[in-house]
Amino acid sequence: MSIELKNEHGTIDITNDVIAQVVGEAAVECYGIVGMASQHQIRDGLTEILRKENYSRGVIVRNEGDAFHIDIYVIMSYGTKITEVAYQVQSKVQYIVKTTLGLSVSSINIFVQGVRVTNV
Repeated sequence: MSIELKNEHGTIDITNDVIAQVVGEAAVECYGIVGMASQHQIRDGLTEILRKENYSRGVIVRNEGDAFHIDIYVIMSYGTKITEVAYQVQSKVQYIVKTTLGLSVSSINIFVQGVRVTNV
């Protein structure tokens, strides 16, 4: 799948993988996020943190007509307020997608796949 943008100069196609990579990198820059997780990765209550080149596996981009939805699967740091961190991720992703790709997002859903204690 890809998103097609038309302007006076021509057409721009942006694949969902590119959007997912941009979203993943924006999400892990937020305070309280340890890393990205895959949506189907939970086994025995443990999740693996995805490396930078695999961030797109932790993000699902859906196009439903004119609506554009993003699902983000993250691992959060222990001791942070989950609702505040999720709100910050939603705000940052909304801003980055709008400024970088020129797209407006209808919804950004955060799925917390795990909580980890981080070394300070």
